[in-house]
Amino acid sequence: MSQRNITAAVVRQVGGPFQLEPATLRGPGSGEVIVEVKATGMCHADIVVRDQHLPVPLPLVLGHEGAGVVVEIGPDVGNLDIGDHVVLTFAYCGQCAPCSREHPAYCEHSWPLNFGGVARNGTHALTDSSGHGLHDHFFGQSSFATYAVCNQRNAVRVRKDIPLESLGPLGCGVQTGAGAVMNSLQVGRRSSFAVYGAGAVGLSALLAAKARGAATLIAIDIVDERLKMARELGATHVIDGRAAGAASLIKDASHGGVDFTLDTSGVPTVIEQAIAALAPMGRLGLVTGFPGTKAAFDINHLFQGGRIIRGIVQGDSLPHQFIPYLIDLHARGEFPFDQLIRYYAFSDINQAAADSHSGKTVKPVIRVGQ
Repeated sequence: MSQRNITAAVVRQVGGPFQLEPATLRGPGSGEVIVEVKATGMCHADIVVRDQHLPVPLPLVLGHEGAGVVVEIGPDVGNLDIGDHVVLTFAYCGQCAPCSREHPAYCEHSWPLNFGGVARNGTHALTDSSGHGLHDHFFGQSSFATYAVCNQRNAVRVRKDIPLESLGPLGCGVQTGAGAVMNSLQVGRRSSFAVYGAGAVGLSALLAAKARGAATLIAIDIVDERLKMARELGATHVIDGRAAGAASLIKDASHGGVDFTLDTSGVPTVIEQAIAALAPMGRLGLVTGFPGTKAAFDINHLFQGGRIIRGIVQGDSLPHQFIPYLIDLHARGEFPFDQLIRYYAFSDINQAAADSHSGKTVKPVIRVGQ
């Protein structure tokens, strides 16, 4: 197998910073490809792991919304060719019960494949300039690097007439929000939809609900700029979550209760408010939360009204179908997710992280290949 000299953004201590360092990437193994990364989104999960709120071992190369071009193919790759444009998404085994039932986001091996810091056989794909292994395979890719190795399962071939640098966020944040609406909750025409948190996931969900014809679109956040953006993207109502009587404002906007709600915050008090806002037969989706976090709800309110709460991972997406579908929607002007993006040079990756964490930028995208 060939090796490549690359540049990678390495986190060596809790809280960062990202350090651009020379590294060596091994060649592709069976079922794997090498992708020249053109750009990669920065997601909340990158910050959470950098800060070690989830225990992925350091030193580590993060990045899990990569987009690039296939430059090398390993043995037994059957669905990709050199020169293909690809979006990199989450890793899954393809063989366990959830994968065989076409629910790869709930793969039985999801944690080690996405958060283990090594390949499934326990080896590193990356070594630093001293020859020491770097933890990698973050979401099966570690795309904060000029090149990445990934399995053909989590490299999604995409059309070449859309700017490749804009497509990376589809691999995680955008497909999570849009998929929660389209696949999991199945928001329908003339319905009401409320999203708690107007970040990249929440605003992607809002765009998806608009594309599906929801009549009432409510965005709740505490950042004025994000509420303004939600309005520009089609929200019929925007509500400051800190406002007195916010829960009543949400119910008033939805004529007594919301058909579909999505929480992107993971904050127990917000989740409790989202449950209380549901109309009879309403559905709440949860897309984030830290281990051990608990929220309370009135059981009678839930079962007497036939209300549903469900967890959602990666928008219940079948990435090889759903990501191209979202790109087609975007090409028709029905899903303008690119309006969420602000671009940064690779050398400015720490500024991108700071702007993402502060809420200044909804979706930072790092132009790695420039």
